[in-house]
Amino acid sequence: MSLDTTLRLLTKASGLSVTDLATAIPRAGAATVSAWLRGDKLPGRDQVDALARAFGVPAGALLADLASTLDPSRTQGEHDLLAAYRALSTKQQGALLEIATGLAGTKRGAAKPSAKTTGSRKAKR
Repeated sequence: MSLDTTLRLLTKASGLSVTDLATAIPRAGAATVSAWLRGDKLPGRDQVDALARAFGVPAGALLADLASTLDPSRTQGEHDLLAAYRALSTKQQGALLEIATGLAGTKRGAAKPSAKTTGSRKAKR
């Protein structure tokens, strides 16, 4: 997905205006932000980092397919939940994720055992 498409998608999903973004980005006015959204110009590295902070996403999300998961077709409830989650402290976010994954019956960050670990288990038998 192109950067301008990703920026337009995130702008719509976040509800931020061009003016809001211009205020959040150093050395960028509304005309510059509009040019990014049209694909006429590209933001610099510092500006990409500032855009990512404004949208509350990793900087890589602006340049990768991860941004497609922020589709504006989400329900209003999903947007409200995400906004509430972003307002929490890191500690609160971790606790909430533990509760949510427990309720959903999923495990967060469960890794498969490595071949080295599997081999050492066989050796102990």
